Amino acid sequence: MFGPGLNRNENQMLSASIEKVAELIRNAKYAIAFTGAGISVESGIPPFRGDGGVWNSHHPIYLEIDFFRKKPLQSWIKIKEIFYDNLGDAEPNIAHKVLAKMEERSFIESVITQNIDHLHQKAGSKYVYELHGNYKQLVCIECGSEYDISFADLNYLPPTCYVCKGILKPDIVFFNEPIPQFAKKRSFEEVSKTDLMLMIGTNAEVLPAADFPVLAKKNGAKIIEINIKKSQLTDKISDIYLEGKATEILGKIGEYLYL
Repeated sequence: MFGPGLNRNENQMLSASIEKVAELIRNAKYAIAFTGAGISVESGIPPFRGDGGVWNSHHPIYLEIDFFRKKPLQSWIKIKEIFYDNLGDAEPNIAHKVLAKMEERSFIESVITQNIDHLHQKAGSKYVYELHGNYKQLVCIECGSEYDISFADLNYLPPTCYVCKGILKPDIVFFNEPIPQFAKKRSFEEVSKTDLMLMIGTNAEVLPAADFPVLAKKNGAKIIEINIKKSQLTDKISDIYLEGKATEILGKIGEYLYL
């Protein structure tokens, strides 16, 4: 069923808007996607904030970099519980897969994401810029050596570096850590080039991500917002707002694009 909770006229209006978005995507010269937690919720990954959010049941202090350096074991116990006991079995949903197909067919050029779940890459997207890092990588806080998570035995915490015996941390952005320079630089480059941004499952409240739709709009890009409810940007800069789950909306867009 498409558009649960909507009456017939509202469903028709939503379908017409989705068809219009598909046409804008077809005609765009450089379209990009900008995604947040909302795209992965249907893969079983809870958001950090809001209803059902991680911070409702876990204190964020465990992902604060100074706390991690002082008490790595306490941090790692929580990190394992929050991330590694849950994310490993998560699979890309139809929304991730549609974006990967759109990239394959050159309808979009890249994905900028605030997510750390690696599901865009798992779905097949190749040009993904991760603003907050990736839980599948570990990095030594002493020498900077990097490891795939498969090299660590999380039955023994905290995991340590094979090179220098330093503590390993997930290669995700902790509180009071800077955004990875490469991802930040490439994201701003993509935003400066785009003429159509698909903003999916994000309220765009955290910097620098909050700047992306604003900068894209300032440069003349169309902003298409897909979310289950309005954000702070909906009535300010979004050209078209599609209310609904990412899987439903992107699934329908995929049909119009014959993916």
